[in-house]
Amino acid sequence: MAQGQIHGIEALTAFAVEALRSAGQTAMDSFGKAGGSAKFDEGLVTTAELQISKRFQNALDDRYPDHRMFSSRRLDTAYTHDNRRYLWIFDPIDGVDNYQAGIPIWGMSLALLENFWPVFGAFFMPATGDLFHARAGSDAFWGDRRIYMPDDRTIDNESLMFTFSRFHRHYASRFPGKVRNLGCTGAHMCYVAMGRADAAITANESFQDLAATRMIVEAAGGRLYKASGDKFYLNDYLNGERIEEHLLVTTPANCQTVVACLERCS
Repeated sequence: MAQGQIHGIEALTAFAVEALRSAGQTAMDSFGKAGGSAKFDEGLVTTAELQISKRFQNALDDRYPDHRMFSSRRLDTAYTHDNRRYLWIFDPIDGVDNYQAGIPIWGMSLALLENFWPVFGAFFMPATGDLFHARAGSDAFWGDRRIYMPDDRTIDNESLMFTFSRFHRHYASRFPGKVRNLGCTGAHMCYVAMGRADAAITANESFQDLAATRMIVEAAGGRLYKASGDKFYLNDYLNGERIEEHLLVTTPANCQTVVACLERCS
């Protein structure tokens, strides 16, 4: 197969989806199997993450051995025309507490960048079978169904906002609708992208955590903002450091309305 064909968007997308589903099978082997009375089984989660990541790395080595995998080490950001221009960002478990407790709201994300420009992003929830995905400059999908964020929906008492744990320690909320935490940032962002919720607030995330779901949200018509409402640029965090800012995920039309509902606690 010619180089142009194996690096075409269809081939890259097919590989990504197949690799995610395969890694999902590995993830399910340890899903909900925390032993004893421990509230959090760090050993189980660490072992599972290593096994899942190895499954994806093996698939990448077999199909695209010259491609790079994202790590927190300093990246070579020089422009190139060879196959090293492709960078895969894989997050094996988003929602680790749910994963080890046997709660199905968790997932894994995979993004592809070409010379640090977004190409493709996907979030897969193996326990439910839900696959969210988007190509840069195109639509967002839940399976085969196009999803989008309505830009004409007002924030009212029927609205829904997802938040991180301990949200109320940081904010006095005047959000008029329901405020919920499902324990998985990727799921929160995808549910916002499909219009099931109006906004989400995230905390303690990284480039690796958000690279894929950022693409899905943007393809669906939304944006990531700082909690202040200011613009946020995810590529500023390519070095892997934690994002200290709390982030807001919503439509441009609703950004300032949601920001006005959030008052930082002193």
